[in-house]
Amino acid sequence: MDSALRGCFVTGTDTGVGKSHVSAGLLHWLGQRGQRAVGYKPVASGLDMAADGQLYNEDVERLRSAGSVPLPATLIGPFQFKEACAPHIAAELEGRSINRAALLRGAQKLSWRADIVVVEGAGGLVIPLGADWDSTQLMSALGLPVVLVVGMRLGCLNHALLTAEAVLARGLLLAGWVGNVIDPGMPHLQRNLETLHHEFVRRHQTPCMGMVPHLADPNAAAVASYFDSNSLQSLFGSE
Repeated sequence: MDSALRGCFVTGTDTGVGKSHVSAGLLHWLGQRGQRAVGYKPVASGLDMAADGQLYNEDVERLRSAGSVPLPATLIGPFQFKEACAPHIAAELEGRSINRAALLRGAQKLSWRADIVVVEGAGGLVIPLGADWDSTQLMSALGLPVVLVVGMRLGCLNHALLTAEAVLARGLLLAGWVGNVIDPGMPHLQRNLETLHHEFVRRHQTPCMGMVPHLADPNAAAVASYFDSNSLQSLFGSE
């Protein structure tokens, strides 16, 4: 991949932990600081029907709306599948395959149109994209630092620390983590947060880039307001 690509790759401790909300928040944060930022969802599963009869993917549309460069959904989400399941299975159901070279070309096209590309992965960290490759190989090829979204619910400590180790074991750069409260009634939420802060620093010297509470309306602006600007400035080099 061309080294000119600038941005980050947002992954999560599991599916449904808020990657798209955090990714949209990052795009909003960047746009507010004058950066030409776009989202990229290389592989998206699950299409809904809009009022006009057109199919759309919610995550792709969220990234498209939050970006500061107007682009069609086909550029932001080049591989979109109808079934809401693992991407390689969704592709098989449609008699298609996910082309690695096409995903890299898609990222390059976006880098020509924007200053920063925020890439959102599918599911958790290690998701098969074909018979012999997975999402971590895409991350490696893109060469972007990884931002880990930790879904704050029972079991998050183990999920977060195992995922961080897997990121580093693959030679990827773990830039930071963002906590996202999924279960507002999670027992001992504050103590879990304190443990994550301690363990990420102790093990990996990795900062927390934000802590997003459970929001009734997790729009991009609301999510962005809970980010740590200093750590994001270090990541993106924004003024």
